[in-house]
Amino acid sequence: MNRRHFLTSTILGATAAGLGARAGAAAYVEGDFEITRTEAEWRAMLSDLEYAVMREGDTERAFTSPLNDETRPGTFNCKGCDQPLYDAATKFDSGTGWPSFYQPLENAVETMPDNSFFIRRTEVHCDRCGSHLGHVFDDGPEPTGKRHCINGVSLTFAAA
Repeated sequence: MNRRHFLTSTILGATAAGLGARAGAAAYVEGDFEITRTEAEWRAMLSDLEYAVMREGDTERAFTSPLNDETRPGTFNCKGCDQPLYDAATKFDSGTGWPSFYQPLENAVETMPDNSFFIRRTEVHCDRCGSHLGHVFDDGPEPTGKRHCINGVSLTFAAA
């Protein structure tokens, strides 16, 4: 088992045990976003899992999103506001069980520190609506060396 798979299984286990969500944090990402909704509006448009991930920073179980296996040309968009986030040409198989990209589209995402799970990570969220997408790591392929590990429930796919 390599380090990435160890961390993935450790985080997955903690999240599955209910430790991954920032309970009660309906809009934990601070900022002035172009798209804003009330908690009730977010809950009405998202499933319970989508809400937990996108609005509370939880993580979906690995290998559960059909978007992990999506290989067609197109764009991965934010489920919260439909903003294009990642070009399918930047997607790669990281082996982690979540859709992974080496680069976002320009002016599509923002990051912030995440110190949960007793490790420092960099969280990625949509810069238009603040929805939690996942995390970015420094173990991706060239040309960036980054791995944006993104929850499939935070995305929609638009085929080219």
